[in-house]
Amino acid sequence: MSESAAPIIVTAVLGAEDHAHLDGLRRAHFPLERNHLAAHLTLFHHLPPDVAPELKQRLTALTRGEAPPRAWLGGVMSLGRGVAFRVESPELEAMRADLADAFAPLLTPQDRAGWRPHVTIQNKVAPAVAAALKAELEAGFVRRPLAIAGLASWWYRGGPWEALSVHKFA
Repeated sequence: MSESAAPIIVTAVLGAEDHAHLDGLRRAHFPLERNHLAAHLTLFHHLPPDVAPELKQRLTALTRGEAPPRAWLGGVMSLGRGVAFRVESPELEAMRADLADAFAPLLTPQDRAGWRPHVTIQNKVAPAVAAALKAELEAGFVRRPLAIAGLASWWYRGGPWEALSVHKFA
C-alpha cells in the first residue's frame, strides 16, 4: 500500500514501566498468532493519510512543554472475546476531544462513536477463556496511576504499524 493510501492511527505513548507491564500481560494472554502489536492505547483508529502534516502540528501543540495528562488504570473490562484495562483520564479525553473536533468531518463511524479508552490484554479468544482471565485480573486489581509519556501517530498498512511521529510531554 502506498504511503498516500495508508490510514493513520493515533495512540497515547505509555510510560516505559507501565508499557513493559501491560505488554508482558498482553504477550502472556493474547493469542500468539494474532499478537502483532505491543500494548497500546488507541485514540483514533483511522484518520485519512492526507491529514499527516496537520496531525503532526496538532500533536506537537498538545505535547510541547506540557505536563503529561494524569491517568489511571481504572478497572478490568470485558471485550466479549477478550479483556482490557479501562483507562481513566479526563485530561487525555479532553485532548482527544480537541482532535476529534478538528478532524470531525473525516472521522470514521468507529472514531465518531465515542471513546472507551482501554489497553487490550487479550482478544479473539473463546468467551469462557476471556471470562476466566477477567476474573483472575479482577481478583488482584487495584486502581493505580498510569504514565502517559506522549502521543504518537502510525501508518497502518495491514500488518504491524509503522511509526509516523512521536510527541513527548515535558
